[in-house]
Amino acid sequence: MSTKGAMSSNTEQARLLEERQKKILEYERFIDERLKVDLQQTLEIRDKIYDKLSQLVELRTKIQTVKEEKLSEMKTMINLGSEIYVQANVKDTSKIYVNVGLGFHVEYTLDEALDFISTREVLYNKRAEEVTQKAAKIKTQIKLLN
Repeated sequence: MSTKGAMSSNTEQARLLEERQKKILEYERFIDERLKVDLQQTLEIRDKIYDKLSQLVELRTKIQTVKEEKLSEMKTMINLGSEIYVQANVKDTSKIYVNVGLGFHVEYTLDEALDFISTREVLYNKRAEEVTQKAAKIKTQIKLLN
């Protein structure tokens, strides 16, 4: 093989190596700037869904306690926001206002509230499963590209 052919071959190998390094950097940048960000956002959405589910479970438990103990009135602590609580006296426990979203509250009987909660739990569980699957797909993409 001539010296010229060997130099050409070395130059070609160097060029291919450089292209490969550029592709690796592109993939790493894609993983860091896109996939990891998407994964973080997806996990945050899932956490919010689980928080809402937790609130629904807590509300269901409180309603069931009121029903089982046949409480006609009760004292409770109400969160005014920012974890500031005040004591409240509930004179009539037969109805409850439930936040149904977008700042709207609906007055329900205890049984109606339990039905509403059950429906919401099914929806939130389904949504949580969808978001969990999306997170798993993103994790798989990250592993495949690493």
